[in-house]
Amino acid sequence: MRRTRQPPPLPSPAHEGGRSAQARRVGASSFALSALGFALLLWAMPALAPLFAWAFPAVQPPIFPLESFFALFLSHAGLVLLSSLAATAIALAMGCFVTRPIGRDFRALAGALATIGQVIPPVAVLAIAVPILGYGEAPAFLALTLYGLLPILANTIAGLESVPPALREAAQGIGLSPRQILTRVELPLAASTILAGIRVSVVINIGTAAIGSTVGAVTLGTPIIDGLVGDKLPYVLQGALVVGWFAILTDSAIALLDRRLRIGRG
Repeated sequence: MRRTRQPPPLPSPAHEGGRSAQARRVGASSFALSALGFALLLWAMPALAPLFAWAFPAVQPPIFPLESFFALFLSHAGLVLLSSLAATAIALAMGCFVTRPIGRDFRALAGALATIGQVIPPVAVLAIAVPILGYGEAPAFLALTLYGLLPILANTIAGLESVPPALREAAQGIGLSPRQILTRVELPLAASTILAGIRVSVVINIGTAAIGSTVGAVTLGTPIIDGLVGDKLPYVLQGALVVGWFAILTDSAIALLDRRLRIGRG
């Protein structure tokens, strides 16, 4: 008699949950190790002086000497944080407004304004802002805020409009006000989509903030600009290494937060 081949058993929900929990632990551990490595790099950059001196013997000193990389990171991170918070607040307010009945006529205008902020190069914004705001962090903050609007606004609108109308009707049926429907139903359901826009915006701004050093802002772009002006390649590499690692670390952190939000909502 010919024996029929049985299909493999389907994984149980408990097994899938165990695999998901293990994947979360692995992801959190990888992030922790990466964060530790980044912190060690900031503190121990001077210890790499022999390596850069061997690779670039003509450059003295081999490590950027004007400021510690930890201080540069704190200034850079503060600028990115403040500009990202401002961009998020503005984009969320605009996105909520243009998805309400009273603001739908302004949707095209809001999208156009955000697109202009994204299309105009940050260098041009800096050139326009410096005569008005002076040198320092202020023009860099303005440029980063404008540059970070579009991804957050687009994802806010997409997330809010993806909420099923039946859920809104059910919320109305139990007596929720329009504001309560927005805060208790729509925004929580759109949170992952909005967070994806914030993730893109923040990561872009981490790299873009480096050009703030061209107008006097103290950022991780300072050694990069100094290295380009003084023809000192090690300074450029050091600044680019820290900026790149910072961007990757931030992207991983937001991805972990998004995963937690999805699990909590599920």
